[in-house]
Amino acid sequence: MKSHITETQIQGVTSIANEPFYDERGMFLNAFRKQDDSFSATWGTRMIRQINISCTAKKGTIRGLHLQTPPHSEAKIVRCLRGHVWDVAVDLRRGSPTFGQWYAEELSPKKSNALLIPEGCAHGFQVLEDDSELLYVHSGSWFADAESGVLFDDPELSIPWPLPPVGISERDLALPPLMSFR
Repeated sequence: MKSHITETQIQGVTSIANEPFYDERGMFLNAFRKQDDSFSATWGTRMIRQINISCTAKKGTIRGLHLQTPPHSEAKIVRCLRGHVWDVAVDLRRGSPTFGQWYAEELSPKKSNALLIPEGCAHGFQVLEDDSELLYVHSGSWFADAESGVLFDDPELSIPWPLPPVGISERDLALPPLMSFR
């Protein structure tokens, strides 16, 4: 069961598709295998520091766009365990040729896919189905003082969220626009 790795237009943002194994009992999916050559080349020597799960109840809810700033930057792999989400990565690496560009992909259990978001890129998503659940594998530990991000509806980004936005947290509404991000 190999991972199918696809590089996106943003360096380090990688689409990961896995082939589940099905039999009469159900399904088995290897979501992370360090010794898989294609996956290992993408994840590199990063450690796994934390694994988190979020569940979002209401369709249309947007969470993000979040990241941890240096020296606590982290990469993450995001996979949808239940429901259906539109997952977004935004390049916030000053000096990157793709600074301010974004990439989005629908994640769902049916697609058996995930997105790897590297250090310096923000992550956010919109729930396309009630009670959607995400699994996050992080290369870094969480530090409250390192939390940052950019505003989900910044006109500079022009992200065409698929549904009318709902459920935006006060914290996310207070994030700066792209050009004020430090």
